[in-house]
Amino acid sequence: MIEAATLSNSAIGLSEPADMFSPDHYKAMRRPLDQAETLPAWCYTSERFYKREVERIFLKVWNFLGRADRIPNPGDYFTLTFAGIPLIIARGDDGKVRAFANSCRHRGSIVALGEGNCRAFKCPYHSWAFALDGTLLGAPSMEKTANFDPADYGLIEVRLESWGGFIFVNFDKDAPDLMSFLGDLPERLASYNYEEMVCVRRVEYELNCNWKIYVENAMEAYHVPYVHKSTLQRQKGPTAQPIETRGEWVGLFKEHTGSRALLAGETGFPPIPSLTGPAAAGTHYPLIYPSTMFGATIDCMWWLEIHPIAADRMRLIVGSAFPKDVVARPDFEEIVTRYYRRWDVSIPEDNEISELQQRGLSSPLYREGRFSHLEPLVHAIDNWVLDQVLDPA
Repeated sequence: MIEAATLSNSAIGLSEPADMFSPDHYKAMRRPLDQAETLPAWCYTSERFYKREVERIFLKVWNFLGRADRIPNPGDYFTLTFAGIPLIIARGDDGKVRAFANSCRHRGSIVALGEGNCRAFKCPYHSWAFALDGTLLGAPSMEKTANFDPADYGLIEVRLESWGGFIFVNFDKDAPDLMSFLGDLPERLASYNYEEMVCVRRVEYELNCNWKIYVENAMEAYHVPYVHKSTLQRQKGPTAQPIETRGEWVGLFKEHTGSRALLAGETGFPPIPSLTGPAAAGTHYPLIYPSTMFGATIDCMWWLEIHPIAADRMRLIVGSAFPKDVVARPDFEEIVTRYYRRWDVSIPEDNEISELQQRGLSSPLYREGRFSHLEPLVHAIDNWVLDQVLDPA
């Protein structure tokens, strides 16, 4: 038996080098796919590496937060914490959806909890009140405070832009606009007519794994015959292939008949009539960097929305959307359960294997591995992450 105490620092996979962000540690990862090694364990276990990802990635990019139809009416709002930042997403009296820091401008208390509908936000601590557009409406007992102008103390607004009914936030005031970030993705997916869809269900999971583990798993089909052997593997067709992209995204396309949102043998809704080109012949699986995956199939779409929490924890939101005219069908609630059945069996399978991978990566005996030819996007994703977080060479 090998005593753990006898292992040298170089033999312990979890050992974190002081110069963790030096490119020298990642030369093997930077090689072409057929020669490359996987990322060091610390990329998935280190809080220091995770904090650099928050600083260099999540605070700089357009982060996906679901659909605007979650808050369809003036006064509707929901709250969340993304990468450690509490947020309010609200629809104003003017119909505009805005994002705000969920932090009172007085002494910083959380202003709103949960979700619902309101005419204004009132801080529970000292009753400062804010309009739906963030303006400070009232601040009790501030009349003796010198040079206090309520106009200077509204909620801090966070950049929010939308595409296809989906909402994204960006914490960097100098970042390019959303459409520049997305590149040719809106054009590639235009015939799905996302503006005419509505979200019908959201399911949340909290997982004990690094956010990259889940992203990598979602963007390779190598695991499907093994993790999903009695579920998704029964869906026949060629292996999904990488597609050429422009912008901050990568993707797979799988040509097939039928809907990939159903288990084999199930029948569902008719195809979306507006589909053209590849969209009418299979399913697109784009990853919008860093952590949002779509399944865009012939009759609906679903998404995997990841919120990082810590180096070894993340929140997963699985949303599903269908065309509005399909949702209006009298038999919608009956038929849609077949789609839910597919997601409710396959998502937990991915959740379980992702947590098992995290446990294995946390072993001091873990060593870097090698990539299969079936994992080109895992290699691409990991290199994209390194491009953001490493120090200059």
